[in-house]
Amino acid sequence: MPRQPAREVLAAISNGFAEFPTPLREEPADGPIRWPGYRSARAAAEQRTGEKESVVCGTAKIGDVEAVLIAFEFGFLGGSFGQRTGDRIEAAFAHARDARLPVVSLISTGGSRMQQGMRALMQLQRVARASALTRASGVPRISVLRDPTTGGGWATLGAGADVILALPEAQVGFAGSRVRPPEAPEAYTAEAKLEWGQVDAIVSPGELGPALERWLRLLTAHSSAAAPPPSALRPVSPPSTGWEAVQAARSPSRARAAEYLDAYFDWREDISGDRVGGLDPGVACGFGWRDGRTIAYAAQCGTPTLPSGFRTAARLVKLASRLGIPVLTLVDTPGAANDAAAEQAGAGGAIAEMFEAVATASVPVTTLVIGEGGSGGALAFAAAESTWVAPDAYFSVTSPEAAAAILKRPASEVPAIADQLHLRPQDLVDLGVARAVVSEKQG
Repeated sequence: MPRQPAREVLAAISNGFAEFPTPLREEPADGPIRWPGYRSARAAAEQRTGEKESVVCGTAKIGDVEAVLIAFEFGFLGGSFGQRTGDRIEAAFAHARDARLPVVSLISTGGSRMQQGMRALMQLQRVARASALTRASGVPRISVLRDPTTGGGWATLGAGADVILALPEAQVGFAGSRVRPPEAPEAYTAEAKLEWGQVDAIVSPGELGPALERWLRLLTAHSSAAAPPPSALRPVSPPSTGWEAVQAARSPSRARAAEYLDAYFDWREDISGDRVGGLDPGVACGFGWRDGRTIAYAAQCGTPTLPSGFRTAARLVKLASRLGIPVLTLVDTPGAANDAAAEQAGAGGAIAEMFEAVATASVPVTTLVIGEGGSGGALAFAAAESTWVAPDAYFSVTSPEAAAAILKRPASEVPAIADQLHLRPQDLVDLGVARAVVSEKQG
């Protein structure tokens, strides 16, 4: 597929693009290290593309949301980072902070410009600092990985964004195609990065504009009001025993997280992965639109939660907190994954990260226990003093079976232990663990 020029990409996804009038710094004709032939290479790039530099920056509307756009022109010396590239990107981020506008980076670059040596490489520090300052100011950043996104472009604007979208089959990796090992070329693709939890979604070129419009709408709708707890989705009578509560939570007919999320939101967009190589299909995280505002969500889906699931949820809570968006968490897990693979992947640290994210959130966090609330792996998703419970759920220090094993009691006593644990929804309210048992929505 031929690469689209930067301005064609901008025209396809936005309206009213206005380029920033960034002055060009004075440079020797052959660049800061006087590379032979650099002057003629630049002149040829300018003639071929009609651009003065490898990046085009300005403001435009994507849907109804005004944003700062940073678009790389690969036809200009491979979209490489040079001194003037750094000037333009730094100025774009500064404008975003001053005007409180989200930033969308449309990346297509091979990395640093060889003909400028270390002066080019040092632009990555400038870009990283400008992006970090923008992050700290609470301005959302979205990156779109076009083909190719390699080198410093991936390691700064790409991987450092709040939400990362990628075009199908885009080449993505720190090492470019000419300098990496020849084996496993599939590792350097957008699809591999999605599988490894480093990209949130792959979007076709035709869907990119609508996808960005949805994401910008979600990430710029701030709210200080707490998310209301979802209503129950099944008519369920209060369980008379603890074991009855456990069986109700484990019933295959009970409503799961996906059903709760679909009923709660008008529409939603998921984030994916922990950004460090892990993906847990048993945790759903993202942002949804409900009653004219955005609410973030982190939901356990009934399986043992992997370390990557805790890290993904913590990423979601911290991002929502930074952007001023309230959070809804749904608890449903028999417990944290506790096998050798989970230990190797850092289960303890990942759970600690989620506990800390919820405890330190600067936005309201609302929790609903919708199924099994198994020990600390469930509690990490729960907000203190802001937890509700569904009538077909339970929450316990550990499962009745695990409690029996810990206490060296026979399996035949598991139902009785369930009663002794006081894990029923009504018990949780009496104990002050939950504020109330939610009921079905009327009408």
